[in-house]
Amino acid sequence: MKAQNTTMKAVHVNGYGSTEHISIKQLKKPIAKDNEIIIKNFAATVTRADTMMLSGKPYFARLIIGLRRPKHPIPGTGYSGVIESVGKNVSLFNVGDLVFGETIFNFSANAEYIAIKESEVILHKPGFLTDDEAATVGDGPVTSYNFLKLIGNIKPGQKVLINGASGALGTAAVQIAKSFGAEVTGVCSSKNIPLVKNLGADHVIPYDIKSFEKSDEDYDLIFDTVGKSSYSLCKSILKTNGQYLSPVLNGRLLFDMFWTRLAGKKKAKFAATGTKKPKDINHIYQQLIKIYEQFEMKTIIDKTYPIEEAKSAHEYVNKGHKVGNIVIQLNR
Repeated sequence: MKAQNTTMKAVHVNGYGSTEHISIKQLKKPIAKDNEIIIKNFAATVTRADTMMLSGKPYFARLIIGLRRPKHPIPGTGYSGVIESVGKNVSLFNVGDLVFGETIFNFSANAEYIAIKESEVILHKPGFLTDDEAATVGDGPVTSYNFLKLIGNIKPGQKVLINGASGALGTAAVQIAKSFGAEVTGVCSSKNIPLVKNLGADHVIPYDIKSFEKSDEDYDLIFDTVGKSSYSLCKSILKTNGQYLSPVLNGRLLFDMFWTRLAGKKKAKFAATGTKKPKDINHIYQQLIKIYEQFEMKTIIDKTYPIEEAKSAHEYVNKGHKVGNIVIQLNR
């Protein structure tokens, strides 16, 4: 009888700062507790949030991820794989089920095996998504849906501007906004104009030629996926009840949120999607599956890396020029 493998490869981060803190380690493979599921992982993501974890900035984030070093040293949240074993109290999933989801603040997805509770973010993977595509859903699509629909309350016919339209959030946001019947303007570099138009954007502004904040148009929603603008710069191109939305929190956005909450009809808004309850994130996944099916939503994957090249993947994301998503492939 073949001996069962008790170890796994995993990306390991032992401190904050540069990618020099990244290594590949052979770690003990997790064993399912009564309410846990063990997933043999086929694909995981490397995102801008992961690079934040590696840098340890902004510093207040360390209150969540660890003061001196990451308390969860294996990075990554999005995953897709197959269930290898289940605890005795698991009732909704079985060995052999193809699943996907995200680990949120537990990270740990950049590993060959993941332990996740049945009550957390895990769903049966639809057949029309590959593992590489499914692993990315928890980053761009989930965050973009939360901001556009649940925070921005997007409506048909509204004019929506997506800054960073060629990134992981942006490529998803353009398509999600179109699925709700909005008129979409994407902001990206000149070289990515064909991509953003192909995703359905009605208009595209190349930021290397023209500043979108000086547009002659006005918008109901501005979703700044990269946090490189601000409410004050965008205020003049927001409609009377317009909203500036950004998933990138900084002191300037906190200030704008405070004052726009007190006065005026135009608002600046932020929310940490990962702080939502797992059942609510699962619901977002379910709504996104419908959008994928009905509107043939596309997943843009820039590059894939084997786990052994995880350091290179992080270095590439750090450069800030990725198009769509970066995926680490495992167990292949």
